[in-house]
Amino acid sequence: MQERPKRLRRCQLSVPGSSEKMMKKASEMDVDFVFLDLEDAVAPTEKRPARAKIVEALNTLDWGRTTRCVRINDLTTEYAYEDIIEVVEGARENIDMIMLPKAMSASDVQFVDKLLTMMEKKLGLKKRIGIDVLIEEVEAMMHVEEIAASTPRLECLIFGMGDYSASQGVSIRDIGGPSGYPGDIWSYQRHKLTIAARANRIDAVDGPFADFKDPDTFREECRRSMILGMVGKWAIHPAQVQLAQEVFSPKAEEVAKAREMIAAYDAALAQGLGAVQYGGKMIDIASVRIVKNLVDRADRIGM
Repeated sequence: MQERPKRLRRCQLSVPGSSEKMMKKASEMDVDFVFLDLEDAVAPTEKRPARAKIVEALNTLDWGRTTRCVRINDLTTEYAYEDIIEVVEGARENIDMIMLPKAMSASDVQFVDKLLTMMEKKLGLKKRIGIDVLIEEVEAMMHVEEIAASTPRLECLIFGMGDYSASQGVSIRDIGGPSGYPGDIWSYQRHKLTIAARANRIDAVDGPFADFKDPDTFREECRRSMILGMVGKWAIHPAQVQLAQEVFSPKAEEVAKAREMIAAYDAALAQGLGAVQYGGKMIDIASVRIVKNLVDRADRIGM
Protein backbone atom coordinates (compact mmCIF):
# COMPACT_ATOMS: atom_id res chain seq x y z
CA MET A 1 0.00 0.00 0.00
CA GLN A 2 1.36 3.41 -0.96
CA GLU A 3 1.89 5.95 1.79
CA ARG A 4 0.05 9.24 1.56
CA PRO A 5 2.34 12.05 0.36
CA LYS A 6 3.03 14.78 2.90
CA ARG A 7 1.85 17.93 1.17
CA LEU A 8 1.77 21.53 2.34
CA ARG A 9 -1.74 22.93 2.47
CA ARG A 10 -1.26 26.20 4.35
CA CYS A 11 -3.21 27.81 1.55
CA GLN A 12 -5.37 26.26 -1.13
CA LEU A 13 -5.93 28.84 -3.86
CA SER A 14 -9.12 28.61 -5.93
CA VAL A 15 -8.71 29.44 -9.62
CA PRO A 16 -11.47 29.34 -12.29
CA GLY A 17 -10.60 26.70 -14.86
CA SER A 18 -12.21 28.81 -17.56
CA SER A 19 -9.63 31.61 -17.22
CA GLU A 20 -6.22 31.07 -18.85
CA LYS A 21 -5.08 34.42 -17.44
CA MET A 22 -5.90 33.53 -13.83
CA MET A 23 -4.36 30.06 -14.12
CA LYS A 24 -1.13 31.55 -15.46
CA LYS A 25 -1.03 34.07 -12.61
CA ALA A 26 -1.60 31.28 -10.07
CA SER A 27 1.30 29.27 -11.50
CA GLU A 28 3.60 32.21 -10.83
CA MET A 29 2.64 32.56 -7.17
CA ASP A 30 4.51 30.93 -4.31
CA VAL A 31 1.48 29.07 -3.01
CA ASP A 32 1.38 25.58 -1.51
CA PHE A 33 -1.68 24.28 -3.33
CA VAL A 34 -3.81 25.41 -6.29
CA PHE A 35 -7.09 23.89 -7.36
CA LEU A 36 -8.29 24.66 -10.86
CA ASP A 37 -12.04 24.79 -10.61
CA LEU A 38 -14.63 23.15 -12.85
CA GLU A 39 -17.47 23.58 -10.36
CA ASP A 40 -18.86 26.78 -8.82
CA ALA A 41 -16.46 29.22 -10.51
CA VAL A 42 -17.37 28.01 -14.02
CA ALA A 43 -20.66 28.68 -15.82
CA PRO A 44 -22.51 25.60 -17.15
CA THR A 45 -21.83 26.59 -20.77
CA GLU A 46 -18.09 26.79 -20.03
CA LYS A 47 -17.62 23.57 -18.05
CA ARG A 48 -16.70 21.31 -20.94
CA PRO A 49 -14.40 23.84 -22.68
CA ALA A 50 -12.73 24.55 -19.34
CA ARG A 51 -11.45 20.97 -19.14
CA ALA A 52 -9.19 21.52 -22.15
CA LYS A 53 -7.99 24.84 -20.75
CA ILE A 54 -7.08 23.16 -17.46
CA VAL A 55 -5.20 20.37 -19.23
CA GLU A 56 -3.26 22.94 -21.24
CA ALA A 57 -2.40 24.88 -18.07
CA LEU A 58 -1.27 21.76 -16.22
CA ASN A 59 0.88 20.59 -19.11
CA THR A 60 2.50 23.86 -20.20
CA LEU A 61 2.84 26.14 -17.15
CA ASP A 62 5.67 25.88 -14.65
CA TRP A 63 3.96 25.24 -11.31
CA GLY A 64 7.16 24.85 -9.35
CA ARG A 65 6.57 23.22 -5.95
CA THR A 66 2.82 23.94 -6.00
CA THR A 67 0.49 20.96 -5.64
CA ARG A 68 -1.78 20.85 -8.71
CA CYS A 69 -5.41 19.91 -8.12
CA VAL A 70 -8.64 20.02 -10.11
CA ARG A 71 -12.02 20.43 -8.45
CA ILE A 72 -14.55 18.44 -10.44
CA ASN A 73 -18.31 18.86 -10.42
CA ASP A 74 -20.24 16.89 -7.83
CA LEU A 75 -21.44 13.36 -8.50
CA THR A 76 -25.10 14.33 -8.95
CA THR A 77 -24.24 16.24 -12.13
CA GLU A 78 -23.76 15.10 -15.70
CA TYR A 79 -20.20 16.43 -15.71
CA ALA A 80 -18.34 14.65 -12.90
CA TYR A 81 -17.10 11.40 -14.47
CA GLU A 82 -16.05 13.09 -17.71
CA ASP A 83 -14.29 15.80 -15.68
CA ILE A 84 -12.07 13.10 -14.19
CA ILE A 85 -11.57 11.16 -17.42
CA GLU A 86 -10.71 14.13 -19.65
CA VAL A 87 -8.48 15.89 -17.15
CA VAL A 88 -6.53 12.81 -16.05
CA GLU A 89 -6.12 11.47 -19.60
CA GLY A 90 -4.96 14.89 -20.73
CA ALA A 91 -2.67 15.88 -17.86
CA ARG A 92 -1.46 12.44 -16.72
CA GLU A 93 1.60 12.93 -14.48
CA ASN A 94 1.00 16.68 -14.33
CA ILE A 95 -1.97 16.43 -11.98
CA ASP A 96 -1.51 15.61 -8.29
CA MET A 97 -5.03 15.72 -6.84
CA ILE A 98 -8.74 15.52 -7.60
CA MET A 99 -11.03 17.53 -5.33
CA LEU A 100 -14.52 16.08 -4.85
CA PRO A 101 -17.19 18.59 -3.82
CA LYS A 102 -20.41 17.81 -1.97
CA ALA A 103 -19.43 14.28 -1.00
CA MET A 104 -22.34 12.77 0.92
CA SER A 105 -20.99 9.37 1.91
CA ALA A 106 -17.95 7.10 1.85
CA SER A 107 -19.26 5.48 -1.34
CA ASP A 108 -18.98 8.80 -3.19
CA VAL A 109 -15.27 8.96 -2.43
CA GLN A 110 -14.83 5.28 -3.25
CA PHE A 111 -16.39 5.82 -6.69
CA VAL A 112 -13.76 8.45 -7.51
CA ASP A 113 -11.06 6.20 -6.04
CA LYS A 114 -12.06 3.25 -8.25
CA LEU A 115 -12.26 5.38 -11.39
CA LEU A 116 -8.80 6.82 -10.72
CA THR A 117 -7.42 3.34 -10.05
CA MET A 118 -8.67 2.12 -13.42
CA MET A 119 -7.28 5.17 -15.20
CA GLU A 120 -3.87 4.91 -13.54
CA LYS A 121 -3.63 1.30 -14.72
CA LYS A 122 -4.78 2.14 -18.23
CA LEU A 123 -2.42 5.10 -18.59
CA GLY A 124 0.50 3.47 -16.80
CA LEU A 125 0.85 6.32 -14.34
CA LYS A 126 3.70 5.88 -11.88
CA LYS A 127 2.24 8.01 -9.10
CA ARG A 128 -1.07 7.86 -7.28
CA ILE A 129 -3.44 10.78 -7.74
CA GLY A 130 -4.79 11.88 -4.37
CA ILE A 131 -8.29 12.94 -3.39
CA ASP A 132 -9.38 15.94 -1.32
CA VAL A 133 -13.02 15.97 -0.21
CA LEU A 134 -15.30 18.89 0.57
CA ILE A 135 -17.68 18.44 3.50
CA GLU A 136 -20.40 20.97 2.72
CA GLU A 137 -23.76 19.34 3.47
CA VAL A 138 -25.32 18.42 6.82
CA GLU A 139 -25.64 14.80 5.68
CA ALA A 140 -21.89 14.72 4.97
CA MET A 141 -21.11 16.15 8.40
CA MET A 142 -23.24 13.41 9.96
CA HIS A 143 -21.13 10.81 8.09
CA VAL A 144 -17.77 12.57 8.26
CA GLU A 145 -16.10 9.74 10.20
CA GLU A 146 -17.02 7.18 7.52
CA ILE A 147 -15.95 9.56 4.75
CA ALA A 148 -12.59 10.17 6.44
CA ALA A 149 -11.95 6.42 6.57
CA SER A 150 -13.24 5.69 3.04
CA THR A 151 -10.00 5.09 1.12
CA PRO A 152 -6.20 5.34 1.54
CA ARG A 153 -6.23 7.65 -1.50
CA LEU A 154 -8.02 10.33 0.54
CA GLU A 155 -5.58 12.99 1.80
CA CYS A 156 -7.66 15.85 3.16
CA LEU A 157 -11.11 16.94 4.37
CA ILE A 158 -12.17 20.53 3.72
CA PHE A 159 -14.97 22.34 5.52
CA GLY A 160 -17.01 24.15 2.87
CA MET A 161 -18.99 26.57 4.99
CA GLY A 162 -20.70 28.30 2.06
CA ASP A 163 -22.87 25.44 0.83
CA TYR A 164 -22.96 24.06 4.36
CA SER A 165 -24.66 27.27 5.52
CA ALA A 166 -27.43 26.72 2.98
CA SER A 167 -27.72 23.09 4.01
CA GLN A 168 -28.06 23.91 7.71
CA GLY A 169 -30.13 27.06 7.21
CA VAL A 170 -27.55 29.57 8.46
CA SER A 171 -28.27 33.19 7.48
CA ILE A 172 -25.87 34.70 4.94
CA ARG A 173 -25.39 37.74 7.14
CA ASP A 174 -23.83 35.53 9.81
CA ILE A 175 -21.23 33.90 7.55
CA GLY A 176 -17.59 34.88 7.81
CA GLY A 177 -17.70 37.60 10.38
CA PRO A 178 -19.16 38.83 13.66
CA SER A 179 -22.70 37.59 14.25
CA GLY A 180 -25.24 37.53 17.01
CA TYR A 181 -24.12 34.05 18.02
CA PRO A 182 -22.00 34.04 21.21
CA GLY A 183 -18.82 32.54 19.82
CA ASP A 184 -17.62 30.95 16.60
CA ILE A 185 -20.65 29.55 14.77
CA TRP A 186 -18.39 27.00 13.05
CA SER A 187 -16.56 25.75 16.14
CA TYR A 188 -18.46 22.45 16.33
CA GLN A 189 -18.20 21.69 12.62
CA ARG A 190 -14.50 22.53 12.48
CA HIS A 191 -13.85 20.41 15.57
CA LYS A 192 -15.84 17.43 14.28
CA LEU A 193 -14.24 17.46 10.85
CA THR A 194 -10.72 17.90 12.22
CA ILE A 195 -11.12 15.06 14.71
CA ALA A 196 -12.34 12.73 11.93
CA ALA A 197 -9.42 13.74 9.72
CA ARG A 198 -6.77 13.37 12.44
CA ALA A 199 -8.14 10.00 13.53
CA ASN A 200 -7.48 8.78 9.99
CA ARG A 201 -4.08 10.50 9.63
CA ILE A 202 -5.24 12.95 6.98
CA ASP A 203 -5.26 16.76 6.81
CA ALA A 204 -8.08 19.12 7.68
CA VAL A 205 -8.43 22.46 5.86
CA ASP A 206 -10.82 25.35 6.41
CA GLY A 207 -12.88 26.65 3.51
CA PRO A 208 -13.34 30.11 2.00
CA PHE A 209 -13.78 33.57 3.47
CA ALA A 210 -15.62 35.65 0.90
CA ASP A 211 -14.58 39.22 1.77
CA PHE A 212 -11.03 39.35 0.42
CA LYS A 213 -10.91 43.08 1.25
CA ASP A 214 -11.13 42.29 4.99
CA PRO A 215 -7.70 40.88 5.83
CA ASP A 216 -8.13 41.21 9.59
CA THR A 217 -11.18 38.95 9.79
CA PHE A 218 -9.61 36.53 7.32
CA ARG A 219 -6.52 36.30 9.52
CA GLU A 220 -8.71 35.65 12.58
CA GLU A 221 -10.58 32.88 10.74
CA CYS A 222 -7.23 31.32 9.83
CA ARG A 223 -6.10 31.55 13.45
CA ARG A 224 -9.28 29.91 14.78
CA SER A 225 -9.02 26.93 12.44
CA MET A 226 -5.27 26.59 13.03
CA ILE A 227 -5.78 26.40 16.80
CA LEU A 228 -8.14 23.44 16.32
CA GLY A 229 -5.54 21.51 14.33
CA MET A 230 -6.40 22.44 10.74
CA VAL A 231 -3.36 22.82 8.52
CA GLY A 232 -4.57 25.53 6.14
CA LYS A 233 -7.34 27.64 4.64
CA TRP A 234 -8.71 28.41 1.21
CA ALA A 235 -7.97 31.61 -0.65
CA ILE A 236 -10.49 32.85 -3.17
CA HIS A 237 -8.26 35.79 -4.14
CA PRO A 238 -4.47 36.14 -4.44
CA ALA A 239 -4.55 38.79 -1.70
CA GLN A 240 -5.38 36.06 0.83
CA VAL A 241 -2.51 33.71 -0.03
CA GLN A 242 0.31 35.32 1.93
CA LEU A 243 -1.89 35.85 5.00
CA ALA A 244 -2.94 32.20 5.14
CA GLN A 245 0.57 30.87 4.62
CA GLU A 246 1.87 33.20 7.32
CA VAL A 247 -0.71 32.15 9.93
CA PHE A 248 -0.22 28.43 9.26
CA SER A 249 3.58 28.68 9.39
CA PRO A 250 5.30 28.28 12.78
CA LYS A 251 7.53 31.12 13.95
CA ALA A 252 11.27 30.48 13.73
CA GLU A 253 11.74 30.93 17.48
CA GLU A 254 8.96 28.40 18.19
CA VAL A 255 10.65 25.86 15.92
CA ALA A 256 14.03 26.41 17.59
CA LYS A 257 12.52 25.91 21.06
CA ALA A 258 10.66 22.81 19.89
CA ARG A 259 13.86 21.25 18.56
CA GLU A 260 15.62 22.06 21.84
CA MET A 261 12.77 20.50 23.81
CA ILE A 262 12.94 17.29 21.78
CA ALA A 263 16.71 17.14 22.21
CA ALA A 264 16.35 17.66 25.99
CA TYR A 265 13.78 14.89 26.22
CA ASP A 266 15.89 12.51 24.12
CA ALA A 267 18.85 13.20 26.43
CA ALA A 268 16.64 12.43 29.46
CA LEU A 269 15.54 9.15 27.91
CA ALA A 270 19.15 8.19 27.36
CA GLN A 271 19.65 8.63 31.11
CA GLY A 272 16.65 6.47 31.92
CA LEU A 273 14.36 9.39 32.78
CA GLY A 274 10.76 9.74 31.56
CA ALA A 275 10.53 13.49 32.15
CA VAL A 276 12.90 16.44 32.30
CA GLN A 277 12.78 20.11 33.18
CA TYR A 278 12.93 22.48 30.25
CA GLY A 279 12.35 26.23 30.36
CA GLY A 280 11.14 26.06 33.92
CA LYS A 281 8.53 23.38 33.17
CA MET A 282 8.45 19.61 33.30
CA ILE A 283 8.13 17.98 29.90
CA ASP A 284 7.29 14.37 29.08
CA ILE A 285 6.26 12.29 26.07
CA ALA A 286 2.93 14.14 25.73
CA SER A 287 4.75 17.48 25.55
CA VAL A 288 7.09 16.11 22.91
CA ARG A 289 4.22 14.74 20.79
CA ILE A 290 2.73 18.24 20.62
CA VAL A 291 5.93 19.97 19.53
CA LYS A 292 6.80 17.22 17.04
CA ASN A 293 3.73 18.28 15.06
CA LEU A 294 5.21 21.78 14.87
CA VAL A 295 8.64 20.49 13.85
CA ASP A 296 7.11 18.23 11.19
CA ARG A 297 5.29 21.24 9.73
CA ALA A 298 8.50 23.28 9.79
CA ASP A 299 10.38 20.49 8.00
CA ARG A 300 7.81 20.43 5.21
CA ILE A 301 8.13 24.18 4.79
CA GLY A 302 11.94 23.96 4.86
CA MET A 303 12.50 25.95 8.03
